[in-house]
Amino acid sequence: MTDGSSTSGPERSTRIDAGAAHSARVWNYLLGGKDNYAIDRQTGDMILRMFPDIARIARVQRAFLARAVRYLAGEAGIRQFLDIGTGLPTADNTHQVAQRIAPESRIVYVDNDPLVLVHAHALLAGDPAGVTDYVEADVRDPEEILREAARTLDFTRPVGLMMLGIMGQLPDGDDPWAIVRRLLEALPSGSYLALSDGTDTSATLNEAIRIYNQNSAGSYHLRSPERIADFFEGLELMEPGVVTTCLWRPDFPALDPFSTEVDAICGVGRKP
Repeated sequence: MTDGSSTSGPERSTRIDAGAAHSARVWNYLLGGKDNYAIDRQTGDMILRMFPDIARIARVQRAFLARAVRYLAGEAGIRQFLDIGTGLPTADNTHQVAQRIAPESRIVYVDNDPLVLVHAHALLAGDPAGVTDYVEADVRDPEEILREAARTLDFTRPVGLMMLGIMGQLPDGDDPWAIVRRLLEALPSGSYLALSDGTDTSATLNEAIRIYNQNSAGSYHLRSPERIADFFEGLELMEPGVVTTCLWRPDFPALDPFSTEVDAICGVGRKP
């Protein structure tokens, strides 16, 4: 989970609220990171007690990011990435995975969490052959994202749009599908969307997220697999399509078929 909450004005990059749990910091805690506060750990532990698999979902989603970027930078030949809702840096960030394959890759990270901005210097240490940049913006403002990202990315060439866990930050009333469509409209043919989010397929997870929303500065909105698949409307889905996150081109086949079941799905689609 990363944050899509709305902030604006010059205070956006300086205000850090340590008194309320924040999705980027809670997710960092679930991934074993240390860039979080006591309230984030308390909220994370509460969710873990209710739904122990949430930490596994966090790790599975992070592993999907690496596999998707390897595919895009390798087989698909993408050399530009727009990663929205990047969250706090951990291992195998988008620029690290892409630039290991193609050092000349250009990556723009987008987030609106002040704590992420504090740690942005870690994201900026990319391969000198490429470019790694950071934009502070809200996912609800695709025009600002596109305008700022255009300083680094060439929108006449294909782009890999990474949106992992970010659309769940928006309620249906914000029409997250329209936001994805607007971002894709600005990208040329041959661009890709990699997206994953949590599903409403577990009553226990649904209840855990309900409690989380009551104790967090932001909120997360689980959706049905069908509604998440709608984000790929008009795109050519890469095999194996929109699937549970463990099953998208796994590095190793699962020995236990039940280990592939997580309440999150993902996919990668190509713009015709």
